[in-house]
Amino acid sequence: MGQYLGEEIRKLGFGMMRLPKNGEAIDIETTKVMVDKFLAAGFTYFDTAYVYQGSEDATRQALVERYPRESFQLATKNAAWLNSEKREDAVAQFETSLKRLGTDYIDFYLLHNLGDKRTTLFEDFDLWNYFLEQKKAGRIRHLGFSFHSTADQLDEILAKHPEAEFVQLQINFADWEHKFIQSRLNYEVCRKHGRPVIIMEPVKGGMLATPPESVVKILRDANPDISPAAWAIRFGASLPGVITVLSGMSTPEQMDDNLNSMKDFHALTEAEKATVFEAQKALAAVPMIPCTSCDYCAKVCPMNIGISGTFNGRNLLTLYSNVESAKVQIFWAVANLGKKDAVECIGCGKCEEVCPQHLEIRKLLAEAAKAFSQKKSEPEQKS
Repeated sequence: MGQYLGEEIRKLGFGMMRLPKNGEAIDIETTKVMVDKFLAAGFTYFDTAYVYQGSEDATRQALVERYPRESFQLATKNAAWLNSEKREDAVAQFETSLKRLGTDYIDFYLLHNLGDKRTTLFEDFDLWNYFLEQKKAGRIRHLGFSFHSTADQLDEILAKHPEAEFVQLQINFADWEHKFIQSRLNYEVCRKHGRPVIIMEPVKGGMLATPPESVVKILRDANPDISPAAWAIRFGASLPGVITVLSGMSTPEQMDDNLNSMKDFHALTEAEKATVFEAQKALAAVPMIPCTSCDYCAKVCPMNIGISGTFNGRNLLTLYSNVESAKVQIFWAVANLGKKDAVECIGCGKCEEVCPQHLEIRKLLAEAAKAFSQKKSEPEQKS
């Protein structure tokens, strides 16, 4: 356990973005089981957001209403760029989050997804000063922001806003040298400014939990007792200045795996770092679509296209060359959820404006449509 900003926090945080589902709804009872396991193991940091559908309500039911408030740290976020035409709209998000979570204060409050045009909205609405006022009133304990853009922009924000106490960054070994995501460069900017880092997407939306066989072999040969997901999380947790690493766990089994690997955390040895570097090179050789299923694109798509589900299916095809299995994935992640096929894309480009991964979504959707021929026949029902 380390101390950052006066808080005792262990190196694993529970990301409440991809909670277990029962049909379309979050499975509260299973979430309670996972929360209980997490706290029983001595971990205390929970991360949600205003835009994570149902997550704040689920966090209240599974955590806040069941445990003493001082026994955990709660983080949530303000998305001023979402349906906010005036300052009051963005301010209302803060009040709504407090109500949904059933709490009087937030331990770690974040301006959500700064970078590019999104940064200016927080400036235009004077939200930095508003949230500093809330901090002085005791309704926010620590103020920071999450970030998905270039190191140059991050440097400008931190220079302009020394009141930002921490930064949440996408860091994983797959994106460490990515020319758009810039995990390493952004991390180094935070180190230069003396800001501690919270890591998001350490397993890249689950993609590093089931990497290509070439990557699995490298990791397995080095240590057959550590899962690929655990390797990915330990990579981020080993970086100096990291408060905690968020893992968006969806099942009790994923929770158990992460707890087993992080309960007695030790930073990577030099030999283990070399192993991760070899895995990094092997992964870079596979042409995957680096979508993390954050679904920001889905919130702005006028055609309701199942973008992330389509990309997940396309990646399965790349990894395993099994067209039918990939089609089943697309059915369950697209058509079964009421989303439309990639062929329905009208090319408006709104999705690309908000994509944290800076993907050429229109081009990738066209390629996916061609790869699968977008046949409408439904696969056999799952048992």
